[in-house]
Amino acid sequence: MSKLTKIRIAVTDDHALFRRGLVSLLSHNDDFEVVLEASNGQELIDNIPQLLPNIVLMDLNMPVVDGIRATERIKKDFPKVKIIVISMHDEDKFVSHLMSLGANGYLLKDAHPDEVENAIYTVFNEDYYYGPFLVKVMHNRMINKPEKKAENLLSLQVGISDRELEVLEHICQGTTTQQIAEMLCLSARTVEGHRNRIMEKTGTKNVAGLVAWAVRNGVC
Repeated sequence: MSKLTKIRIAVTDDHALFRRGLVSLLSHNDDFEVVLEASNGQELIDNIPQLLPNIVLMDLNMPVVDGIRATERIKKDFPKVKIIVISMHDEDKFVSHLMSLGANGYLLKDAHPDEVENAIYTVFNEDYYYGPFLVKVMHNRMINKPEKKAENLLSLQVGISDRELEVLEHICQGTTTQQIAEMLCLSARTVEGHRNRIMEKTGTKNVAGLVAWAVRNGVC
């Protein structure tokens, strides 16, 4: 990746030791440029217009403005900025709520450094990242709400086609656009078209929100 296409990153965490450790880790990758360190959500929001990060790595428990409220405001005011939450919280409902707000990825603070880098690349290129932890969350939601799936499929027949549903199920599994295209013998552009129409029908703003909607409603 050339200097012209470096991924601009903001790191937001009120614990200076963790924040600076993460910045140090990222600084060893020539593809990354850390343009902002913030200790709370308000500091992050105030500096986004000037520093224009592509991706925010953000904690949730912070003073002044926490990660939840910061996610809501960023997705409203700066929709092109992508957010990867890095948190200690691992409750299924909590994680699903963050994804429904538009977070593009969710990592636990004990994630391996390689996974953090992989998540950044994936979110930058594909818009969303669903690693082993999020796959487990979605699996748990499926098991705990099996009765909703049949009910929801009936409602989907009104607005979402069988092909769109098939694409949605692959998206929920973390499959990339190109991989879906190859599996379904479609072009990548056709898959993107299906994905965009599903988002329109479900009222979601990005793929992360779409998957959160699917999990919440028992579709995936």
